Amino acid sequence: MMQDKTRVSVIQVGPGGTNCYLIGNAETGEAICVDPGDDGDRIAAELGRNRFTLKAILLTHGHFDHILGISKLKEIAGDAPVYAAREEKECLNHNTINLSGYGDPRIYTLEADHYLDDGQELSLIGRRIVCLLTPGHTAGGMCYYFPEAGFVASGDTLFRGTVGRTDLPSADDRAIVPAIREKLMTLPDDTVVYPGHGPATTIREEKNGNPYLR
Repeated sequence: MMQDKTRVSVIQVGPGGTNCYLIGNAETGEAICVDPGDDGDRIAAELGRNRFTLKAILLTHGHFDHILGISKLKEIAGDAPVYAAREEKECLNHNTINLSGYGDPRIYTLEADHYLDDGQELSLIGRRIVCLLTPGHTAGGMCYYFPEAGFVASGDTLFRGTVGRTDLPSADDRAIVPAIREKLMTLPDDTVVYPGHGPATTIREEKNGNPYLR
């Protein structure tokens, strides 16, 4: 996808097929990685092929399948700062909550470099990014909206035709649908949604066809 010189590529990583997104500025050669869930060496190789320099890692949430590739990626591609929602600190810090060692034999915890608040705006790789707190799948689910480029990285909050599961530690089945309605369904209809698993969708498509949002 090419919008406003913003390039988005997806790499499916780990046994769960997590969508890791590389978001690059084709003019500056700088890039953001969203959810390096595994295979940090593959992600670093993709950065190299595109001649991108990694400037930041954004986490939509702290489950193991969205964070396991961070150490290897930083080892190869440089020590880029990690950003996550303030409410997700406990998940990142405890493997019993992020499910590492359970859903995967590797135990992994981390401390983000920057903790984000709902509505906070970032300026990275020459792009404005709006941080939208969407609790439900985890306490600190965070979606990242790129208004000029016209897309949002939704993590495991919103998928094509469904929403994230709410039967895991720190989840809240009463919070996820209101969060999606208030934070995501208010975005422009043509906004592309890049989820944590599965195919992309749009806000319009989910308004019209997602049974959980009716």
